[in-house]
Amino acid sequence: MDGNRAKLHTMIAYLSKRLVGMIPLLLGITLISFMVIHLAPGEPTGLATDLNPKITAEVRQRLRAYYGLDKPLIVQYGLWLKRVVFLNFGNSFAPDGRPVIDKIKERIPITVTINVLSLILIILVSLPIGIYSATHKGSLFDHASTLFVFIGFAVPTFWLALLCMMLFGVHLHWLPISGLRSMSYPHLSAMGKFWDLTKHLLLPVLISAFGGLAGFSRYMRSNMLEVIRQDYITTARAKGLSEWRVIYVHAFRNALLPIITILGFSIPGLIGGSVIFETIFAIPGMGQLFYNGVMARDYPLIMGMLVIGAVLTLLGNLIADISYALADPRIRVS
Repeated sequence: MDGNRAKLHTMIAYLSKRLVGMIPLLLGITLISFMVIHLAPGEPTGLATDLNPKITAEVRQRLRAYYGLDKPLIVQYGLWLKRVVFLNFGNSFAPDGRPVIDKIKERIPITVTINVLSLILIILVSLPIGIYSATHKGSLFDHASTLFVFIGFAVPTFWLALLCMMLFGVHLHWLPISGLRSMSYPHLSAMGKFWDLTKHLLLPVLISAFGGLAGFSRYMRSNMLEVIRQDYITTARAKGLSEWRVIYVHAFRNALLPIITILGFSIPGLIGGSVIFETIFAIPGMGQLFYNGVMARDYPLIMGMLVIGAVLTLLGNLIADISYALADPRIRVS
């Protein structure tokens, strides 16, 4: 009991230290991002003034003052940081002038839902494929999965999405090709609404998961091949353990460690990794919002999304470290 309590206190101290250490790292990320964005050519005021010959220099200066762009960069960053401490990302520079946090709240559930579904699909499909390919090295299935991996890495996502839209949407009329809901959605029953959302999400989720399926299955195969060559696996087999227990109890746990790291880095992709397919399928998610914000030089919106991405990246690293300790008892916090 005392030993478990000591381990718990050690883990809590470790997590507290890591969380405190995230603060200066997050400040550094936001400072560099803020400076790079503002040093890029063009300003938000240019969209309203550059093509209008009636705009005078005085009007341009008033617009810059209205957006706070006339102050030194470090002062702008200080004012922005002061707001962010209270989770206020400011108002968007877009014509609607809405709070950035409201725009993000509207879009984030859609993007997270699609990416979580694709991540679950990747895990459920790629891990068994990788394990089976490793344990049946040189078989027909192994060669077929290797071919699938090469295709998955080589095929551009946007091209595959267009092909699927033409096949399943235009020619076969099985699935819708854009949006999240049909025109008749409000008049459908509960089951009808669920099926309508499923049909609209099917192609985006599959397209989003395609590249990940190829990569994760290959990582799992290579890790499993390395593990099953170890001496302790030979010893487990010599003791008379079943092949299923040797593979899925002893080997799988150690082969999973590098995958945990990759999954930790996949967490930021839940927000920012969906620009391509959200644009192709006309899905009003975070990826599309970020792209429009960059094109419009909407600094508050860009910074708000970058902060969320940075926080998710740091949390992903922390979750990966914790998962390491849970997956491998040999790992201890020093």
